[in-house]
Amino acid sequence: MIMIVEFILAFGILVFLHEFGHYMMARLSGVEVEEFGFGFPPRLTKLFTWKGTEFTLNWIPFGAFVRPKGENDPSVEGGMAAANPWKRLGILLGGPLMNLLTGIVLFSIVFGQTGVPDFSQVQVVDVSPNSPAEQAGMLPGDLIISINGQPVTSIENLAAVIGANAGKEITIEYLREGQAATITAVPRVNPPAGEGSFGISMSNPVIKAGITKTVPFAFRMTFEQGKQLLQLPGRLIRGEVSGEEARFVGPVGAYGLYEQAREMDEEMTATPQAETVPAVNTLALMGILAVALGLTNLLPIPALDGGRILFILPELVTGRRVRPELENLVNMVGFFALIALMIYVTAQDIINPIIP
Repeated sequence: MIMIVEFILAFGILVFLHEFGHYMMARLSGVEVEEFGFGFPPRLTKLFTWKGTEFTLNWIPFGAFVRPKGENDPSVEGGMAAANPWKRLGILLGGPLMNLLTGIVLFSIVFGQTGVPDFSQVQVVDVSPNSPAEQAGMLPGDLIISINGQPVTSIENLAAVIGANAGKEITIEYLREGQAATITAVPRVNPPAGEGSFGISMSNPVIKAGITKTVPFAFRMTFEQGKQLLQLPGRLIRGEVSGEEARFVGPVGAYGLYEQAREMDEEMTATPQAETVPAVNTLALMGILAVALGLTNLLPIPALDGGRILFILPELVTGRRVRPELENLVNMVGFFALIALMIYVTAQDIINPIIP
């Protein structure tokens, strides 16, 4: 029960930040916000009023909402629908951009705890039995410095040099516990499947880093998460992923992922590293959900931010606005379609849970 409450609060914060992005952009655009609700109606109570905005507490705790003045009625002077298209675009982008920023912050915290990969170094992760690497005395944890006097600059560089010298003796310089050493070996021409000619698995060592490195990696992580999400439909069409792997996940499915991440973090608390890596799996998952929430809202689907932006783009180009009545009708139909989709997805999460 406690974990369910945790998840509702955690996901609710992501939705709150999304709505806060809309709120801030509306205020910056000079559009009054009539209500900022914590949770969804029906209303429980009004907390306070600040600068014309009622801040309310609502019965359904899963999220938040903002209600700009004249959101769908351009006849309301000073309202959102009466604002120029650039201001409306900024207000709609505020929520998704806040989610992406949240993802960057969370990923920065995770990398600050776990460290970042050093792509300039190559570390041995595993050594295959009876391989040239094992026979030469190489061990997991060794850092490979050079081959035949050529500095190793990346995993791809190392693999290319070893492959080019299959069947020939090579000299490898490496570091083990800070001490330099040299070995010779002959990479195999026809190695067993999955082992490679030298017989090692490689990765980049993880190093502790400050904010100047963790933030760029957080941007990179956010970009990669977004790219994977946007590439998913194409990969599904090409058969690279199954329908089960690419399925939508609702609150119930997201809770299953949250529960798994929390359990992984709890297992880590029993290790000596517990003080240095608190809740990194949970924070990473919330970062992924934040990015997914932001990008999903940018999809050109009626009722979502992206669907509403789609109606603004022609106005930016031609100067002619799509009839508000048509826009409101399409968004209403889209809203009910999304509700139906969420009911279906939630039912799927219960009948066929993503985490067994």
